[in-house]
Amino acid sequence: MTKNMFLIEITYLVPAEELGDILPEHRAFLKDGYDNGLLLVSGPKQPRVGGIAIACASTMDEVKEFFSNDPYQKHNLAEYRFVEFVPVLHQDFLSDWIA
Repeated sequence: MTKNMFLIEITYLVPAEELGDILPEHRAFLKDGYDNGLLLVSGPKQPRVGGIAIACASTMDEVKEFFSNDPYQKHNLAEYRFVEFVPVLHQDFLSDWIA
């Protein structure tokens, strides 16, 4: 069964300069997502008003549950938009990851 992909758009509620000490916590949080096989890519938007992540999971609830623990969320520094899509076409190197 193919898993679905999710685009997560993170929009900062404060200027990026005000993220301060939370940025390392946020990146450590994301590393857990990579270590658990949930995240494929992530990074800041340009200009730096938020970020984008691509996740692979069985359900939207799984992705939302993971991001509910983001330090940006816990400190009310960002809001999140989740978009689910079915990976009909993809690079061959992703076949095992999304299967």
